[in-house]
Amino acid sequence: MKNNIRVLRAERKLTQGELADAIGVSRQTINAIEKGKFDPSLPTAFRLAGVFEKRIEEIFEYHEEG
Repeated sequence: MKNNIRVLRAERKLTQGELADAIGVSRQTINAIEKGKFDPSLPTAFRLAGVFEKRIEEIFEYHEEG
């Protein structure tokens, strides 16, 4: 799933570790989400949306494979 977390994080001058601490996950999880290697759970996506004050749809772009 594509996302713009890296851009949003940079705009707020947050490190991956700081963002991870803010939403209760590991820095490695943030790294994997940013690289599109891991899709976050719905609660994690909502926490990310809260940190960035955006709707989930403004952060993540879903495309069905097929």
